[in-house]
Amino acid sequence: MRRIISAAVYTLILLNAGCALNENSAEEGSASYSWPQEEWEASTLEAEGIDSLPITRFVEEIESGKYGMVDHFLLIRNGRVVVDERFKRDYKLVAEKVRPQERIGLNRRDPKYDYENADYHPFYQGTELHTLQSISKSVTSLALGIAIDKGQMEGIDAPVLPFFDAYDFDRSDPRRAAMKVVDLLTMRSGIEWEPDGSFQDPETSTVSLENAEEWIQFILDHPMDTEPGTFFEYNDGASVLLGKIVGVATGQRLDKWTEERLFDPIGIDNYYWKATPDQEIDSMGGLYLSAHDLARIGLLVLHEGMWVDERVVSKDWIRQSTSPHVADTSPNDDNDNRVYGYQWWLPNSNTDRPRAIAATGFGGQCLTVIPELDLIIVFTGYDLRGEYWTAERVLRTEVLPKAVRK
Repeated sequence: MRRIISAAVYTLILLNAGCALNENSAEEGSASYSWPQEEWEASTLEAEGIDSLPITRFVEEIESGKYGMVDHFLLIRNGRVVVDERFKRDYKLVAEKVRPQERIGLNRRDPKYDYENADYHPFYQGTELHTLQSISKSVTSLALGIAIDKGQMEGIDAPVLPFFDAYDFDRSDPRRAAMKVVDLLTMRSGIEWEPDGSFQDPETSTVSLENAEEWIQFILDHPMDTEPGTFFEYNDGASVLLGKIVGVATGQRLDKWTEERLFDPIGIDNYYWKATPDQEIDSMGGLYLSAHDLARIGLLVLHEGMWVDERVVSKDWIRQSTSPHVADTSPNDDNDNRVYGYQWWLPNSNTDRPRAIAATGFGGQCLTVIPELDLIIVFTGYDLRGEYWTAERVLRTEVLPKAVRK
């Protein structure tokens, strides 16, 4: 159903609610700013300074299938939803049409890691909770920052190995002993990881990890292949270790710590987070949220850790974790999304476009925050075999520059 909201409908919404604009202000004191309560406030593109025609055309292109299997597109400005478009996709039918030799997750014993299982992907058992895949990494980064803020652990220069004293593994390589938390955050752990191949390849490290009975042990048993802090290699195992570190430091499993310290303060009541066979939390890709609640994470980041008048995450952590720490993760790629922070991507960094902060996930999950324009963009979808980043990139680099009036 079309949810690009017209001015007339918006007026009726305000009249029926019997209220004017939300008086809760952002940190900079703007009385016109809206913070979500149980629901987000709705506005129009034009009312929030965005020309509607380019956005309307873009939505029509999504609906036509031009950008693959997008199932939800949210655009939020000044804390108000100006686009809320859902696209009906029959994921069960899509999965049924996949030939056995092409299935992703065919050999997995656990249905949670069978990516063709429509009970878990992309929606969790018929709910609005949507798989976020690697956006889970960015949420884990926030959880770790809160642990540092609360004095539950040392800062990012803390050595990694003491968090894993309960495990038996080869500690003889001095490179392993030199590994710090910051090296995990920036994907420069030095741990050997085989990223090449696909989720159909059982030899890929991530696939092997998802088939393992003991995830932490599996990662710790991997050899080192580079000096920590020197070489970027996207490593799902590093993010799993970060989740465990949060648990060891706080005495609470990652999901409970995040629920109490991050989700509850910003109004996220419903979530699902995959647990591994030995009941660790999958911090590399196991989190499920609704699109509207994912946008709450974006609003928190946009306001540098403040939620209305409550400090949830320190400004210092938000600024550190969303600053460039790896200048170019893929030198041979002409995509502008190559700069990396602490489990956050920083598109636009190599351009003259406004600064952007992004969390992305396999299949088409994307949360993008553009602070200068007060914009939050959310895409969810499930396109396992297509160019699933295209919609976000086209919106950010082509559509919004024409549409947004600063």
